Amino acid sequence: MSVSVKICGLKTQETLEAAIGGGASHVGFIFFEKSPRNIAPEAAGPLAERALGRAVSVAVTVNADDDTLDGIVSAVRPDMLQLHGRESPERVAAVKARYGLPVMKAVALKEQGDLRLIEPYRGVADRFLFEAEPPAGSELPGGNGVPFDWTILANLDPGIDYMLSGGLRAENVRDALLETGAKAIDLSSGVESAPGQKDTKLIAEFFEAVRAAEQESAA
Repeated sequence: MSVSVKICGLKTQETLEAAIGGGASHVGFIFFEKSPRNIAPEAAGPLAERALGRAVSVAVTVNADDDTLDGIVSAVRPDMLQLHGRESPERVAAVKARYGLPVMKAVALKEQGDLRLIEPYRGVADRFLFEAEPPAGSELPGGNGVPFDWTILANLDPGIDYMLSGGLRAENVRDALLETGAKAIDLSSGVESAPGQKDTKLIAEFFEAVRAAEQESAA
């Protein structure tokens, strides 16, 4: 099992290098003012440039309009867009057509029946990100450090390309990978010492845990 890892919510060169050096296949930049991981497009641009050819840069937005997306795409030049709000399938298609970039659509899962939510997006979104529903009162659609019931994915169509997200950290990533068989994972708060503050030591420990899980699966 070889697992792709996306470290999301990066804001500094030091943590970007720690993520890529650890083995991240994707690096995410969050453009959502309510998030402690929010970054200005002008600050994210140089970071995305450093990642060029080393990791896929992902611009994460929440219900962003065209003007907002125009500014982000122009300043950051991301490899992929992640839509983490209530964007409809029609909106996903329009964003893809406007920017010519692949789009990953986040979907919150709480119970088995929620898998039906992905159906209208199949053939539209290039990839899904499966996330837990935010806790009551949270203004953040993701990055809440909350896992969901991974057994929901037991009967998922194996042809669906997705990243597993929601509360992943070094202590539980082994169980998450072995239980779901996910080939790609995403995390943000799981490698933070405080909200929005990535920790290079926690990033290193997370990748050690992923590699151990890969070796266990191979054995």
